[in-house]
Amino acid sequence: MDKEQLEFFRHQLQGKKEEIWAEAGKTMSEMTDQTSNVPDPNDRATLESGRSFELRIRERERRLLTKIEEALVRIDEGTYGICEECDEPIGLKRLEARPVTTLCIDCKTNQEKQEKSKGL
Repeated sequence: MDKEQLEFFRHQLQGKKEEIWAEAGKTMSEMTDQTSNVPDPNDRATLESGRSFELRIRERERRLLTKIEEALVRIDEGTYGICEECDEPIGLKRLEARPVTTLCIDCKTNQEKQEKSKGL
């Protein structure tokens, strides 16, 4: 992978990272602004359900942030875009679709087949 392509992916990953942090800040602000002293039980249940959903989304994004950080380290180390299983280059289209991926499409397909056969 050439330097221009690596910079493209670095920019894309850093942009997603900033987007996630901005959303997390917005969520925290909204949650602290909302009053928890809602007298109606139905309104309170709706509010709590919304909060729970929002927190699940943020947890998924937290895990994605970890993967983004790891991908940025791989860019710095020169191993970005190389499959961790077979050491072959990961296709650009796959990286464009999922820039944090560590497996080529063949290895990922094999991994999913194994997981499915084991019932995971």
